Amino acid sequence: MILKDALKGVGVAMVTPFLDNKQIDFENLKRLTHQLIENNVDYLVLLGTTGETPTLNIEEKNQIIRTVVAANNQRVPIIVGIGGYSTQEVVEHFDCIDFDGVHAILSITPYYNKPSQEGLYQHFKVISDHSPLPIILYTIFSRTNCNLEPETTLKLAQIPNIIGIKEASGNMNQIMYLLKHKPADFLVISGDDAITLPLMAVGMSGLISVVANAYPKEVADMVHYAMEGKFDQARQIHEDILDITQACFKEGSPSGIKAFLSLQNKIQYKMRLPLTPVSESHFDYIKSIFKS
Repeated sequence: MILKDALKGVGVAMVTPFLDNKQIDFENLKRLTHQLIENNVDYLVLLGTTGETPTLNIEEKNQIIRTVVAANNQRVPIIVGIGGYSTQEVVEHFDCIDFDGVHAILSITPYYNKPSQEGLYQHFKVISDHSPLPIILYTIFSRTNCNLEPETTLKLAQIPNIIGIKEASGNMNQIMYLLKHKPADFLVISGDDAITLPLMAVGMSGLISVVANAYPKEVADMVHYAMEGKFDQARQIHEDILDITQACFKEGSPSGIKAFLSLQNKIQYKMRLPLTPVSESHFDYIKSIFKS
């Protein structure tokens, strides 16, 4: 398997199901893994913000990885999120994670301490020097108040084991500049469900999706049609699920997507603080547009 080719298409930023007592629901995690793969997603992404990773301890993180790796049974690649605002802590984190069956690491820009572009370059260079696996960068200003500028990304793209970026800046000019100037085999992956279709029209490699937790077939079909240049078919699916997509993020993620998953009886509607369910009025709206 050539990893860069295998990571084109749809990855799913998986939720972490919880029980009533807020412990991890491993049975539903296994079921969700099977359902996603059976509906043609291309890879799985664990321990991202969608998985409520800031609320998980190291033991729980490894239990999640082991559960999904076993359920996956080598069918699709698995990416694990490891990032933070202390470069040294990120490096030390590598020694605490069981990477057996994992194919790459997704690493978000530091948050809160707002490093310069030179600081970001040095942060990711050090991480890449110590990483046991290929690195995919992740920029999302709305969560971090820190943007990885395209010039910095292009500089990092020269490091052999930095193989791509999850681009969720929402800045079309930034994204198009990056797509125009990137190395040919450097992955630029959408991190925005709602605008993935136009982004793929200008050359994105695919999508790491939140919505695909509940609607894997629809999202996979849309992205695969776009990859084949069948934009009429892709646009129809995009329009069919647009209200659902927007509802998933209106009051925060993963609160929105977990509401849809609970209506599908795939998980219980439980989160760990500080995250809470969506408002009653928004849940009523979600029920009104819900598709099983």
